[in-house]
Amino acid sequence: MRHPAFPLAVLALAACTPQPVDTADKDQVKPVAKQVSACRADRFEEIPLTVCTADPARDRIRTVLGPAKGAPYRSLAVLAASRAADAPPVAFAVNGGMFDDDGKPIGYYVEDGKRLHLLNRKDGPGNFHMKPNGVFFGTDGHWEIRTSEDFAKNVGKRPDFATQSGPMLVIDGHLHPGISADGVATNIRNGVGVGTDGKAYFVISDGPLSFGKLARYFRDELKTPNALYLDGKVSALWDPATGRLDTGASLGPLIVVEQSGKGGT
Repeated sequence: MRHPAFPLAVLALAACTPQPVDTADKDQVKPVAKQVSACRADRFEEIPLTVCTADPARDRIRTVLGPAKGAPYRSLAVLAASRAADAPPVAFAVNGGMFDDDGKPIGYYVEDGKRLHLLNRKDGPGNFHMKPNGVFFGTDGHWEIRTSEDFAKNVGKRPDFATQSGPMLVIDGHLHPGISADGVATNIRNGVGVGTDGKAYFVISDGPLSFGKLARYFRDELKTPNALYLDGKVSALWDPATGRLDTGASLGPLIVVEQSGKGGT
């Protein structure tokens, strides 16, 4: 969600207000021929979800903000249009963390091994500052989610990619201490969890749900020991295989899962 320099307090209140689902923002473009989708439909306690799986045996994860010289893309449609013809095929892409008015990350962010923003451990209002928040990061197909404090203490080498967001949804198998099992505030939401199998599971809701319900889906259904909230009403997915390309909101950092060509089972 956009986090401008001011007024954060207003945004914090807005983030807790239930929002309607704008189905017009979920566009369909021509599917990529013969590409098998990495995403599937699911339901959890009557809420429709889309779950996309990144497998290190066949996929590579990248964080993408914008072109090397220029402003952030701000949308998955612009990202899709900017892909070079010889670029690796995209398995899927999602929005990937909190950002400011200009679409730039407000927390730790690494793209292609280059750190573009320092780890943010400040206190403040809003979802990002609902401690503990966390970092999704990885190098050479080894992907992790750690709380920001854990990351600061125990990760010394800069990863290939990283994005800081918040709050954490699941921490070592337990729900975030500040999240109830199913709160009254509902919204379109997306998050990421890493399983004991090393795969990364990206979930976007296709209907409003609470933090707690999303967190329990990661913990109880996907069995991910750690999961991180990525964003709320602006949550978006690009699934080339099915032609889904969510539009209608200005985004910040993006997470792109590319087919590495390594194959796999």
